[in-house]
Amino acid sequence: MRPLPRSFYEPSAAEVAPLLLGHWLIRNLPGGPCGGPIVETEAYLEGDPASHGFGGERVRNRPMYGPPGYCYVYLIYGFHFCVNVVCRCPGSPEAVLIRAIEAKVGLGAMRQNRPAATPIALTNGPGKLCAALAIDRKLTGVDLCDASSPLFIAKNPDFARFRRQRGPVMISTRIGITKAAALPLRFYLGGSRFISRPARATAASSIE
Repeated sequence: MRPLPRSFYEPSAAEVAPLLLGHWLIRNLPGGPCGGPIVETEAYLEGDPASHGFGGERVRNRPMYGPPGYCYVYLIYGFHFCVNVVCRCPGSPEAVLIRAIEAKVGLGAMRQNRPAATPIALTNGPGKLCAALAIDRKLTGVDLCDASSPLFIAKNPDFARFRRQRGPVMISTRIGITKAAALPLRFYLGGSRFISRPARATAASSIE
């Protein structure tokens, strides 16, 4: 699989987040690649009080300030890692949180990293998928547009069919935050069983 080009991530995270649905998140591990298609995302925008970029650039959030197409990983609740894709031009902190993927490749390695009763339970949440793919803060700043990186996002060669099968694309408010919680910036494939949580939502037909 070929990585998505850097130009893919140059628009706002609000545009990139739904477009990522169906493309593959790939983790290169010593035993081989693992991962699967992305089925749920959330956008965090410049000036967004829920974003880690809010309030200015610091050591912790520096990757969010660009350039686009790089990885930003942070820790929540002192235990769970979350992986994000940096968007927009340098100096404009925006990112897409990858909330869920369908576990398709390297299930044995993923189960070793995060024992789970079913493949769905392996990766149906942002902390779960990071544990299963062995994603932690050491991957902050890696180039997601390089197939030799420890983590990259690949173009799905069967993108259109996958989206038809798992569609429609749905949009809802974001999950697990208190600031700017009413913004409709969560996107997911309504037909996927791997989404972290279904929501009362409307089809985002304009992005199909």
